[in-house]
This record gives sequence, C-alpha cells and structure tokens, in this order.
Amino acid sequence: MERFVRMIVDLMREEKLFSWQGGPIIMLQVENEYGNIESSYGQRGKNYVKWAARMAMELGARVPWVMCQQADAPETIINTCNGYYCDGFKPNSHDKPTLWTEDWDGWYASWGGRLPHRPAEDLAFAVARFFERGGSFQNYYMYFGGTNFGRTSGGPFYVTSYDYDAPIDEYGLLSQPKWGHLKDLHAAIKLCEAALVASDAAQYLKLGPMQEAHVYYGNNHIEGHNLTRYTGQGICSAFLANIDEHRSATVHFLGQAYILPPWSVSILPDCRNVVFNTAKIAAQTSIKSTANELPLSFTVSGEKIKKPSGTSYFGNSWMWSQEPIGVWSPTNFTVEGILEHLNVTKDLSDYLWHFTRIYVSEDDITFWKEKDMRPTVSIDSIRDVLRVFVNGQLAGSTFGHWVKAMQPVDLLQGYNDLVLLSQTVGLQNYGAFFERDGAGFRGKVKLTGFKDGDIDLAKSLWTYQVGLMGEFLKIYTTEDNEKAEWTYLTQDDTLSTFSWYKTYFDSPDGTDPVAIDLGSMGKGQAWVNGHHIGRYWTLVTPKSGCQPICDYRGPYNSKKCCTNCGKPTQTWYHVPRSWLQGSDNLLVIFEETGGDPFDISIKLHFSGIICGQVSESHYPPIQKWSLPDSVGGRISINDMTPEMHLQCEDGYVISSIEFASYGTPEGSCQNFRKSSCHAPNSLLVVTKACQGKNSCFVRISNAEFDGDPCRGTVKTLAVQAQCISSSEHLSAL
Repeated sequence: MERFVRMIVDLMREEKLFSWQGGPIIMLQVENEYGNIESSYGQRGKNYVKWAARMAMELGARVPWVMCQQADAPETIINTCNGYYCDGFKPNSHDKPTLWTEDWDGWYASWGGRLPHRPAEDLAFAVARFFERGGSFQNYYMYFGGTNFGRTSGGPFYVTSYDYDAPIDEYGLLSQPKWGHLKDLHAAIKLCEAALVASDAAQYLKLGPMQEAHVYYGNNHIEGHNLTRYTGQGICSAFLANIDEHRSATVHFLGQAYILPPWSVSILPDCRNVVFNTAKIAAQTSIKSTANELPLSFTVSGEKIKKPSGTSYFGNSWMWSQEPIGVWSPTNFTVEGILEHLNVTKDLSDYLWHFTRIYVSEDDITFWKEKDMRPTVSIDSIRDVLRVFVNGQLAGSTFGHWVKAMQPVDLLQGYNDLVLLSQTVGLQNYGAFFERDGAGFRGKVKLTGFKDGDIDLAKSLWTYQVGLMGEFLKIYTTEDNEKAEWTYLTQDDTLSTFSWYKTYFDSPDGTDPVAIDLGSMGKGQAWVNGHHIGRYWTLVTPKSGCQPICDYRGPYNSKKCCTNCGKPTQTWYHVPRSWLQGSDNLLVIFEETGGDPFDISIKLHFSGIICGQVSESHYPPIQKWSLPDSVGGRISINDMTPEMHLQCEDGYVISSIEFASYGTPEGSCQNFRKSSCHAPNSLLVVTKACQGKNSCFVRISNAEFDGDPCRGTVKTLAVQAQCISSSEHLSAL
C-alpha cells in the first residue's frame, strides 16, 4: 500500500498538480470508511489507522489529508462525514474543519431491484442544513453518473449503469429538476459567503417547537453579539429551518414573519430577504426520451442492403456461433473436490466450468420411478449464479448471494455428464475481510435421491475450465472475430442458450448519446468494436414498492421514492460515441439464456420533454440578486417577479408547447390539467416567448397574461414543451 500511495503522490507532484504548484488538488484522502469496519480487526485495526496516517504525512504532499468516517483519525488527519445527512457531524478536534466528503444524492441499483431516487427537495434540504450548522466543505457522491464498463461493477449484483440518480446522468444529460435546484441552492449559499467566512460560528435561535435559525454575521456590526440589537447594517446571513416533517410553520425573525414549508430551509443572505427555499423548486423538469436510430446498412449473405425507412431494428443481419458447454481447451485440469471459484479464475472471467461423470444404475432408474422422484443437485450455498447442465442440456439455474441451491435433474442409465457452471456478477467491494468472501460454492455439494444414498460430489474427480472459448479467442474484437464459426441467423431459427451473436451497424447521425436496447435479451455480455460495454440482465423488479407520489419530507433512505417497479432494472446500455466509427461497427453479444437479438435496437438518448411549474409565491431568479454590499450587507433586486425558465439540451429547440395554463392547473409533468381558473391566452403567451428557441423565460404575473383569471388566489404557471433537434426543426420550416 505504501508503494502505491507514494507512487500516486510522486506522480501528482511531478505533474505539478498540487494547489501550491498552481494545480487543482487541494486535498488528499487515505483509506475510505475504514472506521465502519475497524472494530472487526481489533487492536490491529487501530494500529493500521495510525500507520496509514503517519505514512501519508511523511510523503510531503503539502496539502491536507482526510479520512472518511474515521472518528479516531490522528490529529494530523481530518476526519470527515459520508452519508445522506451530515449536518450533525463534528470532527474529532476543534482544530479541524467540518467536511462532508460524500453527499449521497442517490444510491446503487442492483439487478432485479427497483431504481433508487432521492428527491431534489430533500437533497437541497440536507445541503442547506449542513452549511446552516457550520459545515465548511461539501462534495456530491455522485455528481456525474457513469457506467461500469466491462466487468467492473461490484456489489456483487450491481448493474452496469452507475447513474446513481446523479444531477448529471451517465449519458452526460442534466437530470432536472435536481441539477437546476442544486444550482440555485449553491448560488444562494454563495450570496452568504461574506457572512459565512466572517463568522467563527453561527448564533442559534429557537423559532418554534421544530423551527430554528442559524445566523452568521460580522461581530463588529452587532453589539455584544446580541442579535436583537442588529440594526440592519453590516454583514449578516441567516438560515431558517423547519424540521417538522408534516406541517408548514410561520416564524418571526428580526421583526418579520416567514412561512417555512415542512422539512425545508430558507436562505436569507442579508438576514431580511428570502432568495431560496429548499422545498420550492423553480427549476424545470426534463423527461429523458429515446429515439430509434436506423442502421443505414446491413450485411446479409455477405452483401450490404438498404433498410426501409422506419425500421428500427438490426433486421436479418445477425450471425451466431455456439459456445461449447464444459471443457473446451487443453488448459483444463482435474483434481478431487470442489475448489473456490476466484482462486481458480483469478477473476480473468466470470465463468468457471466444473465437469464430472455420474454413473446411474438400472436399480436407480427403477427406484426413481417407484418413488415418483428425481435426483437433485444440492449445494449448501452458492454465489452468484449456478447453472446445472446434464448431458449438454441446461437443467436449471439459481442465483443469489450465498443462497442454497436445489436443482432436480434427469439422469439416464449409464454414465452422465454433469456440468456445474459457477458465475460471478461483480465482486464484493465493501466490508471487513471482503477478500475472503470468495465465490462459487460453500458447504456440502451432493447429488441426492439415489437408491444407495446421496453422492458426496466433494469427493468426486472434477475437471475445471476457466472462462468461455469465445472469450479466449477474443471473437468480440474486430481483429479476431473470424476465429469463430459463424452461421447466418434467420428469424425461423430456434434461439439457443450460451450463444454468440454478431451484427454490424452504422454510427447514428448527430451528437446525441447512444445506447443499445437489450430488453429482448436474457443475460450475458456485449461488446462494440471490441469495447466491453458491460454485463446485461433483464431481471424484472418487484411490482410493489414504488410510490405513485414521492413525498420528499422526512429522512431519506434507499427504499424511499423508488421507481421502475415491474420492469427490468436496466435495458439501455451506454455506448460512448468515441468507440464508434462512421460505419460497420461490430456488435457482439454473448447470451446465456436464449434472448432474441432481432429486437435489439440502437437508441439516441436525449431530453425530449421539458416542464415547468412556478407560482406567484416563488422567489425571483437567484441570478437577479446582487451580491451583498460591503457596507450595509444588503442584497438588492430590481424586480421581485418570479420567472419560469425553460431550456432544451444543446442542439435542441422548443418545437411546440403541448400544455400551458396560468391559473390553478392541476397534476404534474406529462399529466397537467386545466382547472376552472385558467388564463385563456396562456398557450399563446408561452408559445410566443418560447417556440423555436433553445431557452426562454416567462414572467409569473397577471400583467403577462393580460389580467387576473381568479382574484384572491395564488396563481401558478404550468407548461409542458417538446424539444427537437435544431436540424429537424429547420427542415420542418
């Protein structure tokens, strides 16, 4: 470990990347959340923490070192917080700043699991509370989602996508309203900068049973540090919090009344004007869309043909090759007993074949018929996937993290080939002693139900084969693709398990992110031009557990506000455009369970629908507020009118306004409805302001809509718009 850390620090220094060299690195981290598992190692764990700290400091990096979740970090190291909420965290010394190194804005997705979603209101609440209560530094985990290309996903059972419900998704698109709401939040905190850095600590005020204020100010402007003597002059910023999960509250602060929604924080950069509340979202909502992109040509029987317009699939260009079941190369070896999976594969492949022969007597056959039973492969515990083959045919599968496997099999009289295929779906990557977690089989491995008793398979001779023949030959690459025996596939062919498929496609036009829809397949892996885009698996999530309306109020956990119930966890797989060439891109699929490649399609990923919902009670745009002046500490604004801002992705324009209502519209994005209070010219006003533009804004005022549609009522503008590419828009004109 010391060699590795030293190499990294030396490399950063050589490249002049540290802040004191003019570079961007202001902080380094050694270890990660070791404190969560330290007790498992007893005194050795405590000694290791001290050693790691001393080792890091001796490298002379000349920037602060941190340890996450390490309450016993030595005084030379800053201990920091990771979690959904860190406003109550304090470091283990008054000499250390309060740092939030991982603000979890989502959570991991697992195969067959629902998709976690953390609402923007709660995330903003957590961040505001952190800075309200003295936080110095905060970092999102993740801010930009990603992709676990190849076999890099961990867990085990984490999906290929590492989107994490991040403000920027794995395709590089903004996740709205989360991105926009956080942008407004940090702009509001930035307006408080002068007061935050001028104060050693906040002054706490109790405003109600579950309401409170934290006030930051320059000491020379408040006599005796008594906030009641604040004259309105000088630097002063305040955070007003309502931690009640159910009810709004009206609080009084410095002689003014403020309404605080439940589970929210209002930010007052000058201790007077509210510029932002964490529960009031003004940012737009963007609905991610996919469009079928046409492969421009296909290869059938060696000749290219044009596909008719409107066809979205790869068509009849597929070829296939069978993966042998069991032993396929001279590199196999035979030993007695069951070996641990990872010790054999060295993680060079997900797959490990176990081959043996079982003799079945005539008496066994008679016994099974008389008892109306079948023999069963019984394994005490397996991880992650087990597939059982008898005489070359798949008998059944089991998957899970150290779960019992009971697979009935049909055996013939005489010798039978028994193949057990163990598979990993990501490696254990967290916890104490995770290097001992291993994979494959644990406990007793038996073949039960024989007339003379169970067969202890741990005492049998087993021949082991690592990996797939197609993997070894690298038939997924453009250079070695022809090493396989490929046969043209027709839609009349019976699709087989453990098969390789390949086709070619042309790169889609434009710059939109590209995905492959593998929803028609079962389980396997995929490559494009030799690049491994990852594992795929169309496991369907439970139908229950998703809330029709996500209530942001109250503490978040990964089971709250889930989405995607009753659907496969992941069907779209990111293909970076940098991996594509203009034409003849090679797509290779290894399919384990028998999916249908004819329904695979290329998708373009973009935000096709954008919505806004802003009321008269919202605050004016953050960017219109001036910074606090250096003398009075006041912020100013010329116009207090709220505004709705809409923007398509780069290269897109608003082609049409599908819904617009100023009044008291009901519903939400993609489900807006007019009510009896509705300005008749709503659609006309919004269309005039927005159609044909990449971005636009509409003022939320009666004057904008030529009158008040319902006096004495707070009005809201709700809009739904369609975004199309600029080129498509121009061609339609």
